[in-house]
Amino acid sequence: MSILLLSGSPSTPSRSSRLLHHIGERLNARGQATVSIHVRDLPAQALLHADFGDPELQAAQQLLKQADAVVIATPIYKAAYSGLLKTFLDILPQEGLAGKIILPLAVGGGQSHMLALDYGLRPILQALGADHVLQSIYATEPQVVWNDVSGLQIASDIEKRVESGIEALLDSLQCHYAKISHQVIANTNSAQALVDA
Repeated sequence: MSILLLSGSPSTPSRSSRLLHHIGERLNARGQATVSIHVRDLPAQALLHADFGDPELQAAQQLLKQADAVVIATPIYKAAYSGLLKTFLDILPQEGLAGKIILPLAVGGGQSHMLALDYGLRPILQALGADHVLQSIYATEPQVVWNDVSGLQIASDIEKRVESGIEALLDSLQCHYAKISHQVIANTNSAQALVDA
């Protein structure tokens, strides 16, 4: 299984990228391979001008293409996901997320922005052909705090949502692979039947 961790935060470090990293570590502990893209590290001119020939953008798109699932993290600004993430999504092909399982997560200033993921980000993910967009994980800034001594401190209710999100992601991936295996077997049987005929 290939899982891409996609950070749409323009700042470093950030609460959303640290929460994304935490989820990545949890997935690694469950035996899952992950790769990361931090959109802020991609060339700004190429992003802004949609330079599809830029080798770094091509490499990022290739990582996305190879992934079976994507965990997307963004801060919430002005009741919406980051413009940086929107810029990256805008350069994807029309079906750039086709067949992919998506787990969106965000960190915002307060509970009033909780629906920004479902009403802002989710429709775009679906428009890009995402196979399944899982229930979003939203945390407020006080629920995700960094301590230089003890590291990332996550509120217990957010940790429960993280665990549920990881379980849902892994379950969806198992179903995804079972469906692919079934299709491969059916295609092999059909091909063999033609040979036998």
